[in-house]
Amino acid sequence: ARGAYIIAVAEEGDQDVENYADVVFWRPKCPTLMSPLVDVVPLQLFAMDMAKLKNYDVDKPRNLAKSVTVE
Repeated sequence: ARGAYIIAVAEEGDQDVENYADVVFWRPKCPTLMSPLVDVVPLQLFAMDMAKLKNYDVDKPRNLAKSVTVE
């Protein structure tokens, strides 16, 4: 969207990302196949902090349909 803030997760030492993102979460260097696992941690923590700031209950998401019924 126009005017949106861009948040990026980047490897330490990557100078190009600073030209495109407003906020950068820096992570240590790791093998390429491990990077998705390492990248998701700061994003999950960021999402939890944003939900808490907005006073949303992080344990009870809104508009989540129940898809499994246990008998």
